[in-house]
Amino acid sequence: MKQYLNQTSGEKILLTIWIGALWTVGFLVVPTLFGTLEDKQLAGMLAGKMFTAVSYIGLFAGLIILLSEAKISRQFKTNKRIWLLALMLLIVFIGEFIIQPQMSGLKQAGLLSSSEVSQQFDQLHLIATALYMLNCLFGLILIIYQPQK
Repeated sequence: MKQYLNQTSGEKILLTIWIGALWTVGFLVVPTLFGTLEDKQLAGMLAGKMFTAVSYIGLFAGLIILLSEAKISRQFKTNKRIWLLALMLLIVFIGEFIIQPQMSGLKQAGLLSSSEVSQQFDQLHLIATALYMLNCLFGLILIIYQPQK
């Protein structure tokens, strides 16, 4: 029983770090950067680095939590927390390893306003933002929904 309580406590700590980082960077730090810095390219570069850090925190924490949940749960197929965690990890993976490299390539090609490259970047940015916000919401659901143990 003591081992189970430790796993649950560790899980809560990792989840708090991950979801806290998502919300802090996405809704506090990045808007502050863009609202404070005159150089929007610098703000964007700093924001990108912070989003990457949050992605790696999410991949690490999410994988540990997912493995812990899967080990504890005897009902893997019906455990909604496991599926939600897996979906969140998939979203992080897509954002960091599929969307971000494409956005980076477009930035290197040059983002002249009203250009086709700029429009493609804006579309990818919109998708990345929606996925990030979805993960923020899913994270809140994980924090609020604590199964009876």
